[in-house]
Amino acid sequence: MNTRQQQLQAFNRLLDIMDDLRAKCPWDMKQTMESLRHLTIEETYELGDAILDNDLQEIKNELGDILLHIVFYSKIGSETGDFDIADVANTICDKLIHRHPHIYGDVKVENEEQVKQNWEKLKLKEGKKSVLEGVPKSLPALVKASRIQDKAKGVGFDWDEPHQVWDKVQEELAEFQDEVKGGNTEKIEAEFGDVLFSMINYARFLNINPEDALERTNKKFIKRFQYLESKAAELGKPLADMTLAEMDVFWNEAKKL
Repeated sequence: MNTRQQQLQAFNRLLDIMDDLRAKCPWDMKQTMESLRHLTIEETYELGDAILDNDLQEIKNELGDILLHIVFYSKIGSETGDFDIADVANTICDKLIHRHPHIYGDVKVENEEQVKQNWEKLKLKEGKKSVLEGVPKSLPALVKASRIQDKAKGVGFDWDEPHQVWDKVQEELAEFQDEVKGGNTEKIEAEFGDVLFSMINYARFLNINPEDALERTNKKFIKRFQYLESKAAELGKPLADMTLAEMDVFWNEAKKL
């Protein structure tokens, strides 16, 4: 692995390249924070894909793309005189030191849970009116639900035992079924949301990341369905013309593979 000096040299090289691109490249010169935003989100999702695939080479590549974006935003900030990369780094350093008094102060903690509780309490002392303020509004709903529950737990608003959460899931499922029988679409949707929220909560108690779990299932379904498509193509028969029983044969083959 590289030495600390080599790491610093590599980062300095990136800063020099960013300066060159911003001064000489027509595309880079044109970019703003707003124009980069959707690209940053895309790069973050690509990193997430690489992590789920456990593709270490691709993780390295995607981390580089995200690092470039951080440097790019900082470069734009320096041009307006608002902040530069040193300000960005120092701000996170100061925040980490402040929020880890068990490392940089005299606070004692026994476990990870106490660290998270102290973190949320410190954020409230910093002026936040709600522990939920730290949950981005634009997060996908499933991820947002998980973060909301995790932050509420940080201040003690939580169930004591997993079986209590599972009982809540069963309760929400029963209410959902009642509304399905009633046929009111708006009420069915509301209860379905409650079911999902309670399932996400139960996943947290089982130490399962619901977003990762669902995405792995998505990937599994895609792989099996594409196997089904390839087999149909070999037979020269469109999927739409196959019976469910015929498709099920290839689906079961895909599951074994």
